Amino acid sequence: MAGEAGSGALRELILVVAVALAGLLLAMVAAFAPWHATPAGNAPAGLVELHSPGGPGSGPADAHVG
Repeated sequence: MAGEAGSGALRELILVVAVALAGLLLAMVAAFAPWHATPAGNAPAGLVELHSPGGPGSGPADAHVG
């Protein structure tokens, strides 16, 4: 019985490692694959530029009154 329990534990450990590697592979594909399609094909991956908001007059024209 002890041999069977060890075999099952090893099989479960191999399954956990295989699922972890598959998840890591999918995460890498999602992180490094170009996502946005253009007429010329997929756009190259690049950084996203963040801009701070302008002055008080740069917001939406409609004010929410609640």
